[in-house]
Amino acid sequence: MKGPTEFPASAVPVQFYATAPYPCSYLPDRQARSQVATPGHLVNTTTYSALVAAGFRRSGTFTYRPYCDGCRACVPVRIPVNEFKGNRTQRKTWRRHAHLRAYVGPLRWQDEHYALYQRYQSRRHPGGGMDQDDREQYAQFLLTSAVDTQLVAFRDTNEELVMVSIVDVLDQGLSAVYTFYDPDYPGSLGTWGILWLVEQCRALQLPWLYLGYWIRESPKMAYKTAFQPLEGLIHGRWQKLALQR
Repeated sequence: MKGPTEFPASAVPVQFYATAPYPCSYLPDRQARSQVATPGHLVNTTTYSALVAAGFRRSGTFTYRPYCDGCRACVPVRIPVNEFKGNRTQRKTWRRHAHLRAYVGPLRWQDEHYALYQRYQSRRHPGGGMDQDDREQYAQFLLTSAVDTQLVAFRDTNEELVMVSIVDVLDQGLSAVYTFYDPDYPGSLGTWGILWLVEQCRALQLPWLYLGYWIRESPKMAYKTAFQPLEGLIHGRWQKLALQR
C-alpha cells in the first residue's frame, strides 16, 4: 500500500494540514480533527486513488481523513470483492430488487434527485444537520468533484426514481461516496445498493469496494459489518476485521 505522500508519477503533488478540534459527529462528548489534502480542486483520480488507499475520503473537493488526538475509532473499510459471497439475507435482498434498473451518468443537477434527497434526510436522519441542506449545499456535497465520479439513478419498472448513488471510480476500485433512497420503498435498498456496487467492481475487474469509515461504537456504522469479509486499515496496513457475521 502506498503511503499518503507516495504517489505515482502522474499524480498531483499535495500538501497536508490538520484542522482545529471540532465536535465529533459520531461519538458524543469527543473532539475530532481531520488531516486535509490540499489543494483539493487539483486532486485528480490517480492522486485520490492513492489517498483512498491511505484512508482518505472526500466531500466535494474536500479530501480528508481522521486525525484525532488520542482516538483511532474511525477505521477505513473496504470489501475484497473477489472473496465476497453474501449471506442468505443479502442474497434474498439481491433477488428481491433485481427488477431495478441503473442509469449511470455524469454529475448533474436534477430537481427529482434533490427532492428524493430531502425526503431521505428528513425521514432517516432528522436533526442531523443534512436534513436542512439547501440546493447549494447539496450540489457542493454531491455534485462537485475533481475525480472520476458517476451518478447512478435507480428506477423501478414504472420508471419511478427510488435511489441515487454517487460513486468514485478509482484506479484500484470503486468508492461509495453517498447513497440516498426512497424511505418508504419496501426492502433493504441500502444493502442492495452495496451489492450492486460489488457486482460493478467485478464487471470492471476492480478488486476493492471502499465503504468509508466504520466505528465500532456507532450504531449508524453497524450495517457495514454485514459485508464479509471486510478489511480495515489499521496501523497503516489493510487487514481482515474479525467481526461477527
